[in-house]
Amino acid sequence: MSESTASGVRGISAASAFAGMRSVAPVRFRAGCPDCRGAFELAASALRLAIGASSRTTFYSFTCPDCGAAVRKPAGERIVELLTGGGVRTLRLHAP
Repeated sequence: MSESTASGVRGISAASAFAGMRSVAPVRFRAGCPDCRGAFELAASALRLAIGASSRTTFYSFTCPDCGAAVRKPAGERIVELLTGGGVRTLRLHAP
């Protein structure tokens, strides 16, 4: 039997909708530092994505966990898809 929602529409409860679902492992991204040549995995929270009007102004950035360098790398369409799908915080840059 379905339950009533706050709006009065009959539907299923949130608990019922998610019953049987398993937890998902957090997404990790492989990255490398051009300064120290370190290779590592980063959580989505360690990355930032900036989407600009062109490929020159679209990039992702992070701080190298090995040497502390601020790293900025270009992000093509596929990288943007992967990062946004993995929960990386995104900033949209606007042209003046």
